[in-house]
This record gives sequence, structure tokens and C-alpha cells, in this order.
Amino acid sequence: MRSGRKVHPSWIVVLAGVSAALHVGKLPPALPVLQQQLGVTLVQAGFLLSMVQLAGMTLGLAVGLGADSLGLRRTMLTGLGLLAVASGLGGFAENIGGLLALRALEGLGFLLVVMPAPAMIRRTVDVAQLNGRMGWWGTYMPLGSAAALLLGPMVLMHFQWQVWWWALGAVSALAWLALWWWVPAQGPALPVASGSGWTQRLGLTLRSPGPWLVALCFMVYASQWTAVIGFLPTVYAQAGLTSGMVGVLTALVALANVSGNIMSGRLLQRGWRAEHLLQIGFGCMALGAVGAFMQWHGQGLPLPLRFVSVVLFSAVGGLIPGTL
Repeated sequence: MRSGRKVHPSWIVVLAGVSAALHVGKLPPALPVLQQQLGVTLVQAGFLLSMVQLAGMTLGLAVGLGADSLGLRRTMLTGLGLLAVASGLGGFAENIGGLLALRALEGLGFLLVVMPAPAMIRRTVDVAQLNGRMGWWGTYMPLGSAAALLLGPMVLMHFQWQVWWWALGAVSALAWLALWWWVPAQGPALPVASGSGWTQRLGLTLRSPGPWLVALCFMVYASQWTAVIGFLPTVYAQAGLTSGMVGVLTALVALANVSGNIMSGRLLQRGWRAEHLLQIGFGCMALGAVGAFMQWHGQGLPLPLRFVSVVLFSAVGGLIPGTL
């Protein structure tokens, strides 16, 4: 940390994650505009929404192994730089193909930011504070998504969608500067593994059941979160709500996820077992998803009940990423 600066590095890491999550949440409020101006279909919108998760699924292991050699801080700085550049260029996209390609680059940048972050936090906080701080780290996605879902409609009411892309690119650039200034390098990176060294680490990872189980849990959680939160603005708009109300209600649902993330850290510190928290989280997500999407005689639940269902889905479901 630079001399004279009192900001704890772990909070900068959390804020860097929030800035990365803004790029995940920036798309839903812009979908109606993109449908009008670029002719984006709902199927193409689904690809745009899931591109970040696709990057994680295909590149997560490689990024995790590469971060050991590149260094945690340097990996995060690279990711923030990619997000800034890809979002800036995205504002110049004139068709869905270009936007998809840059969205894939954003997915890689997002991955480079969030993969090393937990290890970076572990290196900068005391053991007694670790569970609590990791609970706060788990809020990076709902905080970033909620901010984007709340601010996006306001920006899009007054400016073109390109301005929204450029603004979030600037936010990532500022996060890059903050990380470079306040977060110290944690010693030299590991030497680049080649040949048998790299394959040995890869084989050890693939043979360990723990990473597979964590990946499976997070896959189930992320797929549900993306499906519900990603299309929630569209559902509200089809129900006749104004764009401002759509942004507020969707942001509240995303923000509710923060409570579960923070609570998971506190419950783990008090001795709760991780598997019990995961069972509660997945059970409530299942109930909330049923309430959000169920049909009865061709009609869904009244809008207030749907809202309660998705809040339950989001709030208690937040126990899952905070525990993982």
C-alpha cells in the first residue's frame, strides 16, 4: 500500500469486483434499446447475457492456473484493463456480431478480476476477519448488478446506449487505478510452469473432488441467478411498468442478495456448517423460482406475490456464493 494511504487493500479488491459486476448488470436495462436499434432477438439477448458465464465455464481453469504465474494483482489489473477497453469499444459496435465478440472479451476480463480476488483478500486480512470479509466479497455481484440495474434506466432515458457502455468502461479504468495505487504486490509470481509442471498442477486440480463440487454448486446458482435477474426487467416491462419502476424493482431484488452474502459470513463465524447454509439457500431459491414463473390457468401470480418470490429467491439464495 502506498505511503500515507489508509484504505485497506481488501476493500479495494471488493470494489474492483463490484466494478466488474457492473458489466454483467449493464445489459438487462439496455436490452429494449438494443432490440430496437440493433435488432437483437431474445435468443441473441440470451447469448449476450450468458457470455460472461460461458467464459467462466470454458476458461476458468486456465485463468486460475495462469494467475499463479502471472501474479494475483497483475491478473486483476489485466482483467480491469480488458473490461475498460472492451466496454469502450462496445460503444462503437454497429451490429450484434461485434457486440457479442466484445461481450466475450468482457467475460474474459470479468474472469481475470474475480478469480484471483478471494486469494488476494486472504493475503491481506487477519484470520479472525477472514470469514466476515469473504462474506463482503460475496456481495460484489449483487452490488454491481443492483447499481447497474438502478442507474442503467436513468442513463438510457437521457443518453444513447453507447454512453452507458463508455461510462462503465471509465469506471473499470478508475478501478484499475485504485487497485494499482492501494493494493501492493504480494511478492514475486510463481515461475511459469511448462511441460510436466503445468500438466501436474492441472491433473491435481482435475483429480480433486472439491473443485468439481464447488463448480457444480456455483453453476446451479449462477444459471438460476442469470435467468431470473437477467430477464426480470423484460418481465416487468411486459407487465406495463415504467422504465424507472422496472429499474428500481429489479435493483431491489439484486440488492437483496447482499443480505444473504453478509449473513453467510457471520453464520460461518458462529459455527454453522457450510452444507446447511447451502441446503437452505438452494431450497429457498427453488421456492422463489417456482413463485416467480409458475402459471395457473394461463396466468402467473399477481405482481406483488411475484416480487416477494424473487426477493426470497435472491436474499436467501445469497447464502450460496457467500458460503462457497
